[in-house]
Amino acid sequence: MGGVPKTAMNLVAFPAKEMDISILRRIIEGGLDKMREAGVVLVGGHTVEDTELKYGLSVTGFIHPDRVLLKKNLKVGDRLILTKPLGTGIISTAIKGGLASKEITELVTRVMATLNKDAAGVMEDYPVHACTDITGFGFLGHLAEMVVGSGCGVRIHATSVPVFKEVLEYAAMGLLPGGAYKNREFRQSMVDFAPNMDRTLQDVLFDPQTSGGLLISVDRNGAQALLNALKAKGVRDAAVVGEVVAEPKGKIIVE
Repeated sequence: MGGVPKTAMNLVAFPAKEMDISILRRIIEGGLDKMREAGVVLVGGHTVEDTELKYGLSVTGFIHPDRVLLKKNLKVGDRLILTKPLGTGIISTAIKGGLASKEITELVTRVMATLNKDAAGVMEDYPVHACTDITGFGFLGHLAEMVVGSGCGVRIHATSVPVFKEVLEYAAMGLLPGGAYKNREFRQSMVDFAPNMDRTLQDVLFDPQTSGGLLISVDRNGAQALLNALKAKGVRDAAVVGEVVAEPKGKIIVE
């Protein structure tokens, strides 16, 4: 939304009777590393004992009220830029099943650990109309949130969408997280796929992401310049994946 994070509080649920406290220490240290990278100060936290490990942060930041970027401000003609590749949910499922290669495991871990800070900073200088991040609802789920009530439609070029290497292979093997099925069920009425669209690629577009990238709606006249600036800043996987169209309203066309 264009905000700058400043402070954070740890929120932890930890199975103290089943796990060694050293595990929690390493998790908190990892969180601190990312907070330092983001320029955020840890101001405290809350910890409860639970049967399942959970860790998160409650973050507070600042933004000028006239500069808040909302999801639902699409403009006809805008280009859509995605800053990270898709497939973290599918690869995580493959990792749990012991089927993911060492190479892809290291790559996806590195990308998930990469903040959206640089991409967010770059887009401040360009005519961006709307923005969201791609997380648990998947690419099409979060895109649908942008389309609903916007008075516009969206056309996506599936072959332009960046995906991790090996993702299509794992998806074809049926290594899909449960959330992918739920995402499809919830939003499939809004999406029209090309008749020859491979089902495996459709699954990737519904795949729930962990620490996914930004989906940016930018004026078409500034799209290429923004894309070049993102790549120059090290956001190497950024790509133009589609455009906002006048018709059909409220629909996502995937070609």
